[in-house]
Amino acid sequence: MLMKKIMALGAAAVMMALGPAWAETQLKLATDSGAKGSPSGDALDRWAALVEEGTGGEVQVDVFYQNDLGSQAEVFDLFIAGDVDMMINWPITAYDERLGVLFTPYMVTGWEEAFEAYKPGGWVNEILVGIYDDLGLRFFGPWPEGFNGIASRGKYAMTAEEASGLKIRVPAMFPMAESVQALGYQTATIDWSEVFTAIQTGVVDGDGANIIYWDYEYFRDVLDYYNQTRMQFVTGVIAMNSGSWENLPSEHQEVVQEAAMTVMEEAFEQAQERDQYYIEQAKKAGMTYIEPSEEELAEMAKKVRADVWPLMEERIGSEIMDTIRANAGEH
Repeated sequence: MLMKKIMALGAAAVMMALGPAWAETQLKLATDSGAKGSPSGDALDRWAALVEEGTGGEVQVDVFYQNDLGSQAEVFDLFIAGDVDMMINWPITAYDERLGVLFTPYMVTGWEEAFEAYKPGGWVNEILVGIYDDLGLRFFGPWPEGFNGIASRGKYAMTAEEASGLKIRVPAMFPMAESVQALGYQTATIDWSEVFTAIQTGVVDGDGANIIYWDYEYFRDVLDYYNQTRMQFVTGVIAMNSGSWENLPSEHQEVVQEAAMTVMEEAFEQAQERDQYYIEQAKKAGMTYIEPSEEELAEMAKKVRADVWPLMEERIGSEIMDTIRANAGEH
């Protein structure tokens, strides 16, 4: 009898040591932007840990960081196909231009306003739930980062005339290029993995559309200025492939969703403080941080909205744009 107990305890110990190998379900969680140890990488790890803990190890989550599974477009392809189950990502708009809602320029103008719009129940959130559903994806919520700007090398621009002499990298997301062009810059669409080399070799003069964290963390050796134009409130998206979601039992679905909400709520709490921290770090590293006045921002917003919002209406529909106009903040 004693021997049977010892053998049972030994078998249990082996199972515990093996851990995830005994998981009933394996899920792939990925991001298109952020290495291990980055804020987004940490958010992946947090989501994975909460799911594994909440399911008692019945679900194992394998985490893949930036470039582990390919380029930004390639990873989103895998996500749509269900070969990646869960993501915190910055989606390209090639699949559905309505995703451009995420990148609408000068749609919100301050942190509090942004949080109210993007959080569950907010007007932007409700638009995105429907769009993601049409793509076969389940939208849990945003992973907010902050307001973006134009980072450049050698010189910066405060007028359209000054901007005309600078070529700025933008991601393949409508209407990122159109927004930067509306301020007078030339643009070039370049994959994230090639941005450092493009700036270093002079193919482009800087990076557009990112919060300061990314330009500080990845490109501070080749950039001199960061102009906080505040065009977009940049946020990643916490989502899951709908097929992968439907294959989970209801108790596991509940854990995955609650874990996603925890990650989102923590990001809301931390985003503004983290953004300010990296502004200070960039300054210490020698980057010149430029913060336009409210009057200058108002002029930028007026120009960009006039140029870009009609283009968006043509491509994402008047119904969505009417909602944006009815709710967008005044500058």
